[in-house]
Amino acid sequence: MAKGDPGAATRSKRAAPRTKRAAATGEPELVQLLTPEGERIESALGPDGTEYRVDFTDEEYRGLYRDLVLVRKLDAEATALQRQGELGLWASLLGQEAAQVGSGRALRTQDMAFPTYREHGVLYCRGIDPIMPLGLFRGVDQGGWDPNEFKFNMYTIVIGAQTLHATGYAMGVAMDGKTGSDEGEAVIAYFGDGATSQGDVNESFVWASVFNAPLVFFCQNNQYAISEPLERQTRVPLYQRAGGFGFPGVRVDGNDVLASYAVTRHALDNARHGQGPSLIEAYTYRMGAHTTSDDPTRYRIASEVEAWQAKDPIARMKAFLTKQQIVDDSFFAEVDEQARAESVHLRERVLAMPDPEPVTMFDHVYPNGSPELDEQRAQFTKYLESFEGSAH
Repeated sequence: MAKGDPGAATRSKRAAPRTKRAAATGEPELVQLLTPEGERIESALGPDGTEYRVDFTDEEYRGLYRDLVLVRKLDAEATALQRQGELGLWASLLGQEAAQVGSGRALRTQDMAFPTYREHGVLYCRGIDPIMPLGLFRGVDQGGWDPNEFKFNMYTIVIGAQTLHATGYAMGVAMDGKTGSDEGEAVIAYFGDGATSQGDVNESFVWASVFNAPLVFFCQNNQYAISEPLERQTRVPLYQRAGGFGFPGVRVDGNDVLASYAVTRHALDNARHGQGPSLIEAYTYRMGAHTTSDDPTRYRIASEVEAWQAKDPIARMKAFLTKQQIVDDSFFAEVDEQARAESVHLRERVLAMPDPEPVTMFDHVYPNGSPELDEQRAQFTKYLESFEGSAH
């Protein structure tokens, strides 16, 4: 979905609508442009007085809804495939679609993204075939997309490591003189609330700050680092940590796709113009398990999940489209059918993936091989041959 610059932000010092709502409901202060009931907020202020707004066309609103529905359906299909033994593992994004689609659509063509292992929505927005991460989790490849082609790095399993990669890349962008204009390149690094306790992330904050790297740190605070709740990670709101490192931070409603877009676009544009790094805390919730090997019922209660279901990102966007009479029932039916068809197609393609020969795991370790690797390959081949003709 191509866009111009509907997420432009301006400076303002008047009272923030978000503050009034937070005071009235007892909810945390955050930038919000679409309420859980689907009511549109014209603008909202960040903690530094930045005013955030969007100005989308009806077609762009419909496109965002389509993105949210398709991403959720494809993610649900992947979860089902794992439960049926077709994937080794899957990290679902259920509940975090708005944070990922909003920030993913805010990226300009030249920007570079560094994901964790859960950014399936951002991957989709970057135009990567959704089959790619499933090949990785099925164990048939190491991830099949070209990071340079799509400006989207490979999935990173090691918690927080991608923030170091992103910081080094962003420092290189600055050293190459690729900042200072609308055509400048910005970098975004995704991570979760639990990763903020990792040394890698805090080291990245230091380096990005002192070298004024064109980098946006995007923390999806889904309330749990596997089984550890947020209060075990921090005593203050996560976005406030940025101040200690010398750059701005803002908390956005991560279940609001419009606010997620506006805040991310503004932060990226600041970075590309040479204004250095910033931290976005997307306040959201992981509706499912951390991964398919996790049982969330062991550490959280049903009433908490139900409370967050009322803030569902797709439901609020659907309510908004209906109230504004931007769509009719036939549009929702058409999107649902497209999502169903694409998920069925994805399943068929996964099941058709050939099982790789075990010895191929040596093929791409080094570009030109090595004597040690050749010896390991030979030993492993001999080991496999020892089973020929047996019942194993």
